Amino acid sequence: MTLDGEIAVVTGGASGIGFASAELLAARGARIVVADLAEAAAEEAVGRLTGGGHVAIGLDVTDDEGVRAAATRVEQEVGPVSILVTAAGVTHLPVPPEELSTETWDEVLRVDVRGTWSAAVAFGRPMVERRRGSVVTISSITGLRSTPLHSYGIGKAAVVRMTENLAGEWGRAGVRVNGVAPGYTLTPLVKRLIEAGERDASGITNATAMGRMIEPAEIAAAVAFLAGPEASAITGVTVPVDAGWLISPSWQTYGGVRDHGATS
Repeated sequence: MTLDGEIAVVTGGASGIGFASAELLAARGARIVVADLAEAAAEEAVGRLTGGGHVAIGLDVTDDEGVRAAATRVEQEVGPVSILVTAAGVTHLPVPPEELSTETWDEVLRVDVRGTWSAAVAFGRPMVERRRGSVVTISSITGLRSTPLHSYGIGKAAVVRMTENLAGEWGRAGVRVNGVAPGYTLTPLVKRLIEAGERDASGITNATAMGRMIEPAEIAAAVAFLAGPEASAITGVTVPVDAGWLISPSWQTYGGVRDHGATS
């Protein structure tokens, strides 16, 4: 699959799932705009992408006016955007609801929900006018099941519904909107949390059908598929990439998923 001639904006593109997505889209021929709150990190990320002509911009997705200005600037200075990946997001540690501060609640929803909405609308508007484009949101498996991530999970559930709503709104304008719901992915952040003892790697892997965590490149593969022409008839769906975390719990009633032994 080639994305030659396409211009793709990736919010949160300087690291983790965002960078992995930018990296794969670039490898397939797209010109990338890495948009990240950390502009210096975005510039460094651009230097690691395949091909030339990529651009880094500083972007705070919670600044509505700034997002609209960035969309206008990219359209004028880089060219017509045909792909948007909304990977900017923040999370929080699992805590009881009575211990979750209002400040944390607001910050997570401001970035993960409002930020996704602002970016999708600002960069999606010219796609609608051109009647061509693809938006890929990044939600989470925690938006599809009950977890103790009381702000993050609720926010990601909202992103799933937002994806469906925008797909319905823009479908006949030639703009597809889909999402990816990552499972527990070995991003630099998750690796740091595991090393700090704030995430239990064995507990996570044991909770999946495949008995492992996910690599950022595996999330990027789903993003690139949904963004590209091979998914031309797909819109309004959120694809879990989770090593079977969503289906594994129901097996606990029957003793858990079968362990077929080590593979060669």
